[in-house]
Amino acid sequence: QVQLVESGGGLGQAGGSLRLACVSSGSDFSIATMAWYRQAPGKQRDWVARIGSGGYTDYSDSVKGRFTISRNNAKNTLYLQMNSLKPEDTAVYYCYRRRSGSDYWGPGTQVTVSS
Repeated sequence: QVQLVESGGGLGQAGGSLRLACVSSGSDFSIATMAWYRQAPGKQRDWVARIGSGGYTDYSDSVKGRFTISRNNAKNTLYLQMNSLKPEDTAVYYCYRRRSGSDYWGPGTQVTVSS
């Protein structure tokens, strides 16, 4: 069983920055591929970014060049630095990992970007 808890959401302004964090339970965090997803009101949940155990990163086109995913294995924590925020970044952001064939999600953290 894996527990994920996000934090750091809130209200941001267009052009501003926010940083999200996700703390994971378990002793195997360092070997896990971790990801961020987001879901805007009335829309499907979309993939945002992922980071492999070796530090490889990948981003959706909508956030590439603005968001940075990173991890601190000593703290079992995943991060998402969000810069140059846009109103269309408004969504609930979820931390995700897959382990032993099961999907694990955090409860999500709301990010609202005002223009």
